[in-house]
Amino acid sequence: MAMKLFSANKLWIFSGLFCGVCLSVGWVHDLAADGSHGGPFRDINHFVIIYTENRSFDGVFGNYPGAEGLASRSALVPQKDRDGTLLPNLPPVWMLRGQADIRFPDDLPNAPFAIDRYAAAGEKTPDLVHRFYQQQEQIDLGTNDKFAAVSNAGGLTMGHYDEVNQTLWKLAREFTLADHFFHAAFGGSFLNHFWLICACTPEFREAPDKLVAVLDSRTGFLARKGTSPKSALEGPPEWVRDGAVTPDKYAVNTLQPTYAPYSEDAPPDERLPPQTLPTIGDRLSDKQISWAWYSGGWNEAVAGRIKPYADPEQFQPHHQPFNYFLAYAPGTKARASHLKDLGDLLTDIKHGSLPAVSFYKPVGRQTMHPGYADLKSGEEHVAAIINLIRSSPNWKDTAIIVTADENGGFWDHVAPPKNDRWGPGLRVPAIIISPFAKHGFVDHSIYDTTSILRTLEVRFGLEPLGLRDANVSDLRNAFMSGDATP
Repeated sequence: MAMKLFSANKLWIFSGLFCGVCLSVGWVHDLAADGSHGGPFRDINHFVIIYTENRSFDGVFGNYPGAEGLASRSALVPQKDRDGTLLPNLPPVWMLRGQADIRFPDDLPNAPFAIDRYAAAGEKTPDLVHRFYQQQEQIDLGTNDKFAAVSNAGGLTMGHYDEVNQTLWKLAREFTLADHFFHAAFGGSFLNHFWLICACTPEFREAPDKLVAVLDSRTGFLARKGTSPKSALEGPPEWVRDGAVTPDKYAVNTLQPTYAPYSEDAPPDERLPPQTLPTIGDRLSDKQISWAWYSGGWNEAVAGRIKPYADPEQFQPHHQPFNYFLAYAPGTKARASHLKDLGDLLTDIKHGSLPAVSFYKPVGRQTMHPGYADLKSGEEHVAAIINLIRSSPNWKDTAIIVTADENGGFWDHVAPPKNDRWGPGLRVPAIIISPFAKHGFVDHSIYDTTSILRTLEVRFGLEPLGLRDANVSDLRNAFMSGDATP
């Protein structure tokens, strides 16, 4: 299937003065009272981005009617072994240290399979590798046929859920589901959270050698150890050094921030130095547009009352991208004004005082992340937040965008568009929920995570953060015309 990432639509030109005051929170909004600015989004005064975790589109919506899913002919391409031959069957579902998960057969056919035949959506499954170099090797120039060969979880990568009766399907049926929404960067949560807020990859110029990935000069992918199993059927691959930093010193896999909260296991020389590139928060603040990053567990983690990466909350410091930036260092006014807790979000929803732009990151156990969370409880949590917003005074002019940060190591059959060295990665679920969203609509437009940034830039007259968000399609096709009345 031939696809083009960039849209042909022109950049919007903004002129005149913006005005309006958000009395409920005391912030100045950059919104035009007459609605003459903001292009197709001019009637939307509140955006809420809910950022979940680690699910591919086929993994959750592969059987959704009208979407490009598992019924597609291209979804029938079988997985290859590490030597390029076809696998006779999928590898076992590996757990830690190569032990098989006995809930799953050890000889699943070489094809997509329903996870919920063996483990319900409310059960946890093993985590799957979802890192920068591994995903590129799995994509295999767009054939997407090396997922089982490169995964640490074996055959689980080919699993999906039959979501007909699940919460996200119900929301998709009511509003708009985007079936070609790709996560912005190859790999995992760390890098994709950066791309959500700055369309950028952080630098670590002074990274110690122990953090730098060792690559195979022939392939450009990670170098394998001589003891690495030759076949995926024998066990997960073993790497010489699966580092978090590229040889030219970009940070692409999980690193801890300089500022707390961070893992106590990370020594100071392995923490990412504070970053200074512009973010969407900076762009909004420059225009005096209200915004906040709300996170489950934030107050507790900052106060030290819960330990990062520990049960039961599983607070993830690398899911807090603004905490990696100098502008939001502890003690700054910007940090106090914009980095908030779930409790603050609930209060703002209740009182109809949501800022113009809200990002919400659930605490780890509610993110849907395999390994330490499950799909069902995460969906139910997201639905509860959405229902609160729909019952609030802000609902009448709000757009909610629910998407996953990345695929979490799960296979998807659609080749991602080719753009730059960072991505995009695979398709992820994306639902647009709003009184202005098209109802019961499957949007086939080509998007990536930076389409969210582009939408905000068009609405509020902001300068793009980089080439990707300057040229990617915004989300206008998911909405009724700007003149439509809900």
